[in-house]
Amino acid sequence: MRRALLAGALAVGLGCGDRTVGTVALGDHRPASTESTADQPPVAINPVTPMVYPPALLEQGIEGRVLLRLFVDANGKLMLDSTRIAESSGYPALDSAALSGARELRFSPALRNGRPVAAPFLQPVHFRHPSSQGNP
Repeated sequence: MRRALLAGALAVGLGCGDRTVGTVALGDHRPASTESTADQPPVAINPVTPMVYPPALLEQGIEGRVLLRLFVDANGKLMLDSTRIAESSGYPALDSAALSGARELRFSPALRNGRPVAAPFLQPVHFRHPSSQGNP
């Protein structure tokens, strides 16, 4: 399975090098500046994304971005009852796949003044077809 870490974001190709399989990437939600490491949002730490590209939409070449509203506690545990779609992709199957995969996400906690804290945050999930030229 192809894996790449992107400045605090996890991008994973689904499949074993098979270019007919799409990718699902968690977008970067870290601040652009890395000057201060005292205040940071939670970061997904899964070695492989739990998001599954719906096969029917992949076959049709349908792509989309779902914006999830998540909340993690000071230990980095996702509070499932707080998980919501902040912005729909426009495709219920992509939205559902993002919500389902979110249950399996693991996070390092948010930091405020260098200390772990509970925090809400927005997590983009990008569904990209392998023929797409755009980046997640």
